[in-house]
Amino acid sequence: MGMWWEVCGRVWLFKNNVDTDQILPGYVMSVPREKLREYAMGGSEQPEFAKMVKPGDVIVAGENFGCGSSREQAPVALQEAGVSLVVARSFARIFRRNCINIGLPVLAADLLPCVRQGDEIRVDIRKGTIYIVKTGSLVYGNKLSASVLETLECGGLINKVRRQLGSGI
Repeated sequence: MGMWWEVCGRVWLFKNNVDTDQILPGYVMSVPREKLREYAMGGSEQPEFAKMVKPGDVIVAGENFGCGSSREQAPVALQEAGVSLVVARSFARIFRRNCINIGLPVLAADLLPCVRQGDEIRVDIRKGTIYIVKTGSLVYGNKLSASVLETLECGGLINKVRRQLGSGI
């Protein structure tokens, strides 16, 4: 582990339809970026998340993760909290795009039946494979497109555009 596409982290479980108000409550919108981490998942069924999350941890959720408001601060709060990856059965389209645009990897896979809170997983984002350490199981997620992988490799859309402009593309 160690390359940008390799993630090893502890699992935080969330259910279906986790909306952006659960990810980052609306009353926090005026808080400076560097303080958003303190409110991450503050409206969810695990309000202790912000105090207990460790860098590299992974969110695993069900369907429609990130639904509701399209506020881009929601994925920023997760990234600032140290979340290295969000794995969900499905994502709200704008939330997924906002994650990729800031360089926070997302992977569509049905992991809820396979893991428990606190389990360790190892993920190869390029291959879309998820190894569950406790059981030795391998789960396959939906592979990301070359364009999405390039955006993530650059650390987000702004960095990708800067790189393209710098190389004259």
